[in-house]
Amino acid sequence: MKKLIVLLSIFTLLFACKSENKESKVPDTTEIKPKLEESYSSFGEKISDKNLLSKKEIIETYKNLKVGDTAIVKFAAKVNEVCQSKGCWMRLSIGDEEAMVKFKNYGFFMPKNIADKEVIVHGKAFVAEISIEEQRHYAEDAGKSEEEIAVIIQVEKTLSFEADGVLLIE
Repeated sequence: MKKLIVLLSIFTLLFACKSENKESKVPDTTEIKPKLEESYSSFGEKISDKNLLSKKEIIETYKNLKVGDTAIVKFAAKVNEVCQSKGCWMRLSIGDEEAMVKFKNYGFFMPKNIADKEVIVHGKAFVAEISIEEQRHYAEDAGKSEEEIAVIIQVEKTLSFEADGVLLIE
């Protein structure tokens, strides 16, 4: 009886080792996927780079907005300028115009050195009237001279955006 148990144990051990070898020789290719996505730094809420409006669509969206209207959108644009005080706003290129971007509840800020880089933003697009005082404040934050600030003398309608999430394209 002892011989039968020993033979059965040896047989089981050999069989188990042999089947482990077979599994280790066959690689699992279901997990191997090429990385095609660009590299991003994420700020604010998590957003994806999917379902972006085209440049033409975002320009058209802003054209159809009146003061008080809003639209939830996601699009990519070039950063023209960033607040040099603490990164609390940025200006994005929207066709021939710029959109002033602030961040939802001042919950996050952007790096100050991202001018001319591309970003993807998600949030609320709207048209706003910016007071003279607020325009001068932004000009100070941007490091404008006293002469440049002094020429700001009228309320301005501006394309505005409240971002809840931003992807900085690296």
